[in-house]
Formats: sequence, C-alpha cells, structure tokens
Amino acid sequence: MTATLTREPQQVGPIAARLNGILARRGIDPAAAAAGESPAEPVTALELADARIPARYRRALAGHPQITAWADEITRAGRPGPGGPGIAEGPSLLIAGPTGTGKTYQAYGAIRTLLARGVRLRWEATTTADLRARLRPRAGHDTERDLKTLARSPLLLLDDLGAAKTSEWTEELTYRLVNHRYELMLPILMTTNLPMEQLRVTLGDRVASRLAEMTERVILDGPNRRRHRPT
Repeated sequence: MTATLTREPQQVGPIAARLNGILARRGIDPAAAAAGESPAEPVTALELADARIPARYRRALAGHPQITAWADEITRAGRPGPGGPGIAEGPSLLIAGPTGTGKTYQAYGAIRTLLARGVRLRWEATTTADLRARLRPRAGHDTERDLKTLARSPLLLLDDLGAAKTSEWTEELTYRLVNHRYELMLPILMTTNLPMEQLRVTLGDRVASRLAEMTERVILDGPNRRRHRPT
C-alpha cells in the first residue's frame, strides 16, 4: 500500500514548486486545480518525499542488505493506521565509511524504501553543519522550537555526523538531540566518515554510549565514487 495525499497547488516556495511540477507532468494545471476547475490529483507519499529530497538523491535506492533489513524492521514495528503503518519506535541506523562510498545515497534510499512500503512517515533531514547553523542562538529565532521539531520527528536523517568542529555548545546540542530520541526510542538515520574510535572522541562519551546502544551499524567501503565515475 502506498499512502496518498492531496496537493494544494496555491502554496508558494521551492517545495511547492516541485510538487506543482508533478501535476504539470500529469497534464494538470496547478492553478486550475487550486481554483477547483479540476479534481485534486492523489499524490503518493513517495512523490511528496522526492520533492523534499536533494536532486542528487531523488531516485536513491537502498541496495545494501543491512539497510533494507533495517527498513523491514521499522516497517514491522510500525503503528497500524488506515493509511498504512506509522513509525512508533525502532532502532537507529549508523552508516559509516570513507568519503564517496554512497552513505548519503543509501540513507535517502532507506527513507524512500519505507515510503514505497506504505509506511506513513514524517521525517526531517539535515547535515551536522546545517543543524548547528539552524540551532545557533540568534535574535528573533526560536531555536528551542526547532530543536523540539527535530527531536520529536518520527524519523531523523542526520548526515555527516561528527564532521563539523566541536565545542562545548555543539557537544551539548548533540547530546540533547540524541538523548531525547534515545529516551523515546525514535530512530535516527546517521552517516559518518569517521572511524568508530574517532567518533567517540568527537561526540563525547555521553552521546557515544547512547548511540552504541540504540544503533545498528553498516560499514560501506570501496573507492570514492565521486572520483571513479562509470565511463
């Protein structure tokens, strides 16, 4: 089963523009649909996700057996609902390996796999660097609200874990985010270039010990795919 949603074409912004593009490819005028001149077209949850996923990973497939097994486990543990199972709780997944081995591709592929299997999924995605920029205190911005949004999302993709320079503030930020999801048993999809021993040093013992308990690990190897493109 694939969950479906109804689009509101009158929305503005880059995501809405991508969604309206789906309507256009189907021969439906978004403006006419918004005005009620044609019936709303059902749009699959996977199509909606593809509108949010970066273009490079919009057709990503999770081909690693451990990653598809994780998706199977999350699907089985889902909370039943009329539109398909929704994420209730489940293990996190840490995808580690050198630069260019396809970690981010596999992570987005895992999200797309869950959606293709009919899982009703709300998810957030960010890199470590973007996370810190988003949550850095500044006038007129409620960073605590942003942190709660990420902490409570049914699924969180945290890309390039440990890549940014650490400080007391960043370590505390990462701890709060990971600990909240640890206590609620909400899954995190993580990628990292760092070896496990270095990751512990970078993140600190409090974060590393929780990740060790809550995550399943996948190690990707091979050449840097960005430098070895097929001819």
